[in-house]
Amino acid sequence: MKYTEEFCEREYNIRALVPEYPAIFSRWAAQAAATRSLHACLLDLAYGDEPGERLDIFPAREEPSPLLVFIHGGYWRAMDKSDFSWIAPSFVTHGVTVALINYGLAPHTPMEDMVRQALAAIAWLYRKAERYGIDRDRIVLCGHSAGAHLAAMSMAALWPVYADELPPDLVKGALAISGVYDLEPLVHAPFLNVDLKLDRERAIRLSPVRYPARPGARLITAVGGTESSEFARQNALIGRHWRSSRVRDVPMPDCNHYQVIEALPDPASPLFDAALDLVRR
Repeated sequence: MKYTEEFCEREYNIRALVPEYPAIFSRWAAQAAATRSLHACLLDLAYGDEPGERLDIFPAREEPSPLLVFIHGGYWRAMDKSDFSWIAPSFVTHGVTVALINYGLAPHTPMEDMVRQALAAIAWLYRKAERYGIDRDRIVLCGHSAGAHLAAMSMAALWPVYADELPPDLVKGALAISGVYDLEPLVHAPFLNVDLKLDRERAIRLSPVRYPARPGARLITAVGGTESSEFARQNALIGRHWRSSRVRDVPMPDCNHYQVIEALPDPASPLFDAALDLVRR
Protein backbone atom coordinates (compact mmCIF):
# COMPACT_ATOMS: atom_id res chain seq x y z
CA MET A 1 0.00 0.00 0.00
CA LYS A 2 1.20 3.52 -0.79
CA TYR A 3 0.80 5.68 2.29
CA THR A 4 0.17 9.40 1.89
CA GLU A 5 0.57 12.15 4.44
CA GLU A 6 -3.16 12.86 4.27
CA PHE A 7 -4.05 9.20 4.86
CA CYS A 8 -1.72 8.86 7.84
CA GLU A 9 -2.93 12.10 9.36
CA ARG A 10 -6.52 10.91 9.09
CA GLU A 11 -5.87 7.39 10.37
CA TYR A 12 -3.15 7.85 12.99
CA ASN A 13 -3.58 11.32 14.50
CA ILE A 14 -5.48 10.16 17.57
CA ARG A 15 -5.72 13.55 19.23
CA ALA A 16 -7.38 14.97 16.13
CA LEU A 17 -9.83 12.05 16.19
CA VAL A 18 -10.63 12.59 19.88
CA PRO A 19 -10.38 16.38 20.36
CA GLU A 20 -11.55 16.20 23.98
CA TYR A 21 -8.29 14.50 24.94
CA PRO A 22 -7.05 17.34 27.25
CA ALA A 23 -10.00 16.79 29.59
CA ILE A 24 -9.43 13.02 29.47
CA PHE A 25 -5.75 13.37 30.37
CA SER A 26 -6.56 15.77 33.22
CA ARG A 27 -9.10 13.33 34.62
CA TRP A 28 -6.61 10.46 34.40
CA ALA A 29 -3.96 12.46 36.26
CA ALA A 30 -6.40 13.37 39.04
CA GLN A 31 -7.60 9.78 39.38
CA ALA A 32 -4.01 8.55 39.43
CA ALA A 33 -2.98 10.99 42.19
CA ALA A 34 -5.97 9.94 44.28
CA THR A 35 -5.08 6.29 43.76
CA ARG A 36 -1.52 6.78 44.98
CA SER A 37 -2.77 8.58 48.10
CA LEU A 38 -5.23 5.80 48.98
CA HIS A 39 -3.34 2.61 48.13
CA ALA A 40 -0.06 1.05 49.20
CA CYS A 41 2.55 1.58 46.49
CA LEU A 42 6.27 1.76 45.91
CA LEU A 43 7.08 4.68 43.64
CA ASP A 44 9.93 5.56 41.30
CA LEU A 45 12.01 2.43 41.82
CA ALA A 46 15.09 2.63 39.61
CA TYR A 47 15.57 -0.24 37.17
CA GLY A 48 18.42 1.61 35.41
CA ASP A 49 20.56 4.71 35.59
CA GLU A 50 18.66 7.03 33.22
CA PRO A 51 16.07 9.43 34.71
CA GLY A 52 13.25 7.76 32.75
CA GLU A 53 14.16 4.26 33.93
CA ARG A 54 11.75 4.11 36.85
CA LEU A 55 8.75 1.98 37.78
CA ASP A 56 5.96 1.88 40.34
CA ILE A 57 4.70 -1.24 42.12
CA PHE A 58 1.26 -1.74 43.65
CA PRO A 59 1.69 -4.95 45.66
CA ALA A 60 -0.98 -7.56 46.23
CA ARG A 61 -1.57 -8.58 49.84
CA GLU A 62 -0.81 -12.27 49.45
CA GLU A 63 2.64 -13.43 48.37
CA PRO A 64 3.89 -14.64 46.01
CA SER A 65 1.45 -13.05 43.60
CA PRO A 66 1.27 -12.96 39.81
CA LEU A 67 2.57 -9.78 38.19
CA LEU A 68 0.90 -7.59 35.58
CA VAL A 69 3.38 -5.18 33.98
CA PHE A 70 1.62 -2.18 32.42
CA ILE A 71 3.33 -0.20 29.65
CA HIS A 72 1.71 3.16 28.95
CA GLY A 73 1.00 4.73 25.59
CA GLY A 74 1.48 8.27 24.30
CA TYR A 75 2.88 7.62 20.82
CA TRP A 76 6.37 7.02 22.26
CA ARG A 77 6.68 10.75 23.04
CA ALA A 78 4.21 11.60 25.83
CA MET A 79 2.54 10.43 29.05
CA ASP A 80 4.02 8.87 32.16
CA LYS A 81 3.45 5.82 34.35
CA SER A 82 2.07 8.16 37.03
CA ASP A 83 -0.86 9.02 34.75
CA PHE A 84 -2.14 5.42 34.96
CA SER A 85 -1.99 4.48 38.65
CA TRP A 86 -5.78 4.08 38.55
CA ILE A 87 -5.34 0.85 36.60
CA ALA A 88 -3.85 -0.98 39.61
CA PRO A 89 -6.38 -1.24 42.47
CA SER A 90 -8.89 -3.58 40.84
CA PHE A 91 -6.14 -6.05 39.99
CA VAL A 92 -4.57 -5.77 43.45
CA THR A 93 -7.96 -6.58 44.97
CA HIS A 94 -7.96 -9.76 42.86
CA GLY A 95 -4.53 -10.80 44.12
CA VAL A 96 -2.39 -9.44 41.28
CA THR A 97 0.63 -7.19 41.83
CA VAL A 98 0.81 -4.40 39.26
CA ALA A 99 3.98 -2.70 38.04
CA LEU A 100 3.80 0.40 35.84
CA ILE A 101 7.00 1.19 33.96
CA ASN A 102 8.43 4.32 32.42
CA TYR A 103 10.79 4.58 29.45
CA GLY A 104 12.52 7.45 27.71
CA LEU A 105 10.46 9.45 25.25
CA ALA A 106 11.05 10.79 21.74
CA PRO A 107 12.70 12.85 20.40
CA HIS A 108 15.40 12.48 23.06
CA THR A 109 15.22 8.66 23.24
CA PRO A 110 15.38 6.55 20.05
CA MET A 111 12.77 3.82 19.84
CA GLU A 112 15.46 1.14 19.92
CA ASP A 113 16.39 2.38 23.39
CA MET A 114 12.74 2.34 24.47
CA VAL A 115 12.59 -1.34 23.57
CA ARG A 116 15.77 -2.01 25.51
CA GLN A 117 14.36 -0.12 28.49
CA ALA A 118 11.16 -2.16 28.44
CA LEU A 119 13.26 -5.34 28.45
CA ALA A 120 15.42 -3.97 31.27
CA ALA A 121 12.39 -3.12 33.41
CA ILE A 122 10.85 -6.57 32.94
CA ALA A 123 14.16 -8.31 33.63
CA TRP A 124 14.62 -6.18 36.78
CA LEU A 125 11.18 -7.24 38.04
CA TYR A 126 12.02 -10.88 37.36
CA ARG A 127 15.31 -10.63 39.24
CA LYS A 128 13.71 -8.75 42.16
CA ALA A 129 10.65 -10.99 42.32
CA GLU A 130 11.32 -12.43 45.76
CA ARG A 131 11.96 -9.01 47.28
CA TYR A 132 8.60 -7.70 46.09
CA GLY A 133 6.49 -10.81 46.67
CA ILE A 134 6.17 -11.65 42.98
CA ASP A 135 5.74 -15.10 41.50
CA ARG A 136 8.38 -14.92 38.77
CA ASP A 137 6.69 -17.80 36.94
CA ARG A 138 3.56 -15.70 36.37
CA ILE A 139 4.67 -12.47 34.71
CA VAL A 140 2.42 -11.05 31.99
CA LEU A 141 2.35 -7.73 30.15
CA CYS A 142 -0.35 -5.25 29.26
CA GLY A 143 0.30 -2.36 26.92
CA HIS A 144 -1.86 0.34 25.39
CA SER A 145 -1.10 2.13 22.11
CA ALA A 146 2.69 2.66 22.00
CA GLY A 147 2.82 0.50 25.11
CA ALA A 148 1.17 -2.34 23.19
CA HIS A 149 3.97 -2.09 20.63
CA LEU A 150 6.59 -2.29 23.39
CA ALA A 151 4.74 -5.18 25.04
CA ALA A 152 4.71 -7.08 21.75
CA MET A 153 8.43 -6.45 21.21
CA SER A 154 9.08 -7.69 24.75
CA MET A 155 6.91 -10.74 24.21
CA ALA A 156 8.97 -11.63 21.11
CA ALA A 157 12.29 -11.08 22.90
CA LEU A 158 14.90 -13.83 23.05
CA TRP A 159 15.43 -13.48 26.78
CA PRO A 160 18.45 -15.82 27.14
CA VAL A 161 20.18 -13.77 24.42
CA TYR A 162 19.39 -10.57 26.31
CA ALA A 163 20.84 -12.08 29.51
CA ASP A 164 21.91 -15.68 29.74
CA GLU A 165 20.41 -16.26 33.21
CA LEU A 166 16.90 -15.37 32.02
CA PRO A 167 14.46 -18.09 30.89
CA PRO A 168 13.05 -18.05 27.34
CA ASP A 169 9.51 -18.00 28.73
CA LEU A 170 10.06 -15.10 31.16
CA VAL A 171 6.95 -13.38 29.75
CA LYS A 172 4.01 -15.77 29.84
CA GLY A 173 1.66 -13.59 27.80
CA ALA A 174 0.49 -10.12 26.86
CA LEU A 175 -2.72 -8.15 26.52
CA ALA A 176 -2.08 -5.76 23.62
CA ILE A 177 -4.62 -2.93 23.36
CA SER A 178 -4.90 -0.57 20.38
CA GLY A 179 -1.30 -1.02 19.30
CA VAL A 180 0.75 -0.30 16.20
CA TYR A 181 2.66 -3.42 15.16
CA ASP A 182 3.70 -2.47 11.62
CA LEU A 183 5.52 0.87 11.90
CA GLU A 184 6.02 1.51 8.19
CA PRO A 185 2.96 3.82 7.88
CA LEU A 186 4.42 6.10 10.55
CA VAL A 187 7.35 6.94 8.28
CA HIS A 188 4.78 8.84 6.20
CA ALA A 189 3.16 10.63 9.17
CA PRO A 190 5.03 13.94 9.63
CA PHE A 191 2.97 14.96 12.67
CA LEU A 192 4.55 12.02 14.51
CA ASN A 193 7.74 11.17 12.65
CA VAL A 194 9.15 14.64 13.30
CA ASP A 195 9.91 13.19 16.74
CA LEU A 196 10.33 9.47 16.01
CA LYS A 197 12.65 10.02 13.02
CA LEU A 198 11.89 6.62 11.53
CA ASP A 199 13.04 5.56 8.10
CA ARG A 200 11.78 2.44 6.36
CA GLU A 201 14.68 0.28 7.52
CA ARG A 202 14.24 1.22 11.18
CA ALA A 203 10.47 0.90 10.93
CA ILE A 204 10.83 -2.67 9.67
CA ARG A 205 13.37 -3.57 12.36
CA LEU A 206 11.12 -2.16 15.09
CA SER A 207 7.88 -3.78 13.92
CA PRO A 208 6.68 -6.74 16.02
CA VAL A 209 5.05 -8.34 12.97
CA ARG A 210 8.56 -8.86 11.56
CA TYR A 211 9.36 -11.29 14.37
CA PRO A 212 7.96 -14.77 15.05
CA ALA A 213 5.68 -15.42 17.96
CA ARG A 214 7.48 -17.08 20.82
CA PRO A 215 6.19 -20.65 21.30
CA GLY A 216 4.05 -21.00 24.41
CA ALA A 217 3.38 -17.29 24.95
CA ARG A 218 -0.28 -16.26 24.99
CA LEU A 219 -1.49 -13.11 23.25
CA ILE A 220 -4.86 -11.40 23.68
CA THR A 221 -5.63 -8.40 21.49
CA ALA A 222 -8.20 -5.62 21.59
CA VAL A 223 -9.01 -2.42 19.75
CA GLY A 224 -11.79 0.12 20.22
CA GLY A 225 -14.75 -0.33 17.90
CA THR A 226 -14.81 3.36 16.93
CA GLU A 227 -11.06 3.64 16.29
CA SER A 228 -9.75 4.29 12.79
CA SER A 229 -9.59 1.59 10.13
CA GLU A 230 -5.79 1.52 10.45
CA PHE A 231 -5.90 0.71 14.15
CA ALA A 232 -8.36 -2.07 13.37
CA ARG A 233 -6.02 -3.31 10.63
CA GLN A 234 -3.01 -3.22 12.93
CA ASN A 235 -4.92 -5.25 15.51
CA ALA A 236 -5.90 -7.84 12.93
CA LEU A 237 -2.37 -7.90 11.50
CA ILE A 238 -0.66 -8.97 14.74
CA GLY A 239 -3.38 -11.56 15.20
CA ARG A 240 -2.65 -13.09 11.79
CA HIS A 241 1.13 -13.00 12.14
CA TRP A 242 1.02 -14.44 15.65
CA ARG A 243 -1.95 -16.73 15.11
CA SER A 244 -0.22 -19.59 16.93
CA SER A 245 -0.05 -17.44 20.08
CA ARG A 246 -3.22 -15.37 19.96
CA VAL A 247 -5.79 -16.80 22.33
CA ARG A 248 -8.54 -14.43 21.28
CA ASP A 249 -9.49 -10.88 20.36
CA VAL A 250 -11.68 -8.92 22.76
CA PRO A 251 -14.35 -6.84 20.98
CA MET A 252 -14.72 -3.36 22.49
CA PRO A 253 -17.63 -1.77 20.59
CA ASP A 254 -18.42 1.91 21.08
CA CYS A 255 -14.93 2.62 22.50
CA ASN A 256 -12.50 5.14 21.07
CA HIS A 257 -8.73 4.98 21.61
CA TYR A 258 -8.94 6.38 25.13
CA GLN A 259 -12.17 4.78 26.26
CA VAL A 260 -10.79 1.32 25.56
CA ILE A 261 -7.99 1.67 28.11
CA GLU A 262 -10.39 3.15 30.65
CA ALA A 263 -12.26 -0.17 30.50
CA LEU A 264 -9.22 -2.20 31.55
CA PRO A 265 -9.59 -1.87 35.36
CA ASP A 266 -13.40 -2.26 35.33
CA PRO A 267 -14.18 -5.68 36.85
CA ALA A 268 -17.26 -5.85 34.60
CA SER A 269 -15.17 -5.36 31.46
CA PRO A 270 -14.05 -8.22 29.21
CA LEU A 271 -10.60 -6.59 29.13
CA PHE A 272 -10.28 -7.04 32.89
CA ASP A 273 -11.30 -10.69 32.52
CA ALA A 274 -8.76 -11.13 29.72
CA ALA A 275 -5.93 -9.78 31.87
CA LEU A 276 -6.93 -12.05 34.76
CA ASP A 277 -7.06 -14.99 32.38
CA LEU A 278 -3.46 -14.37 31.38
CA VAL A 279 -2.09 -14.03 34.92
CA ARG A 280 -3.95 -17.03 36.30
CA ARG A 281 -2.71 -19.57 33.74
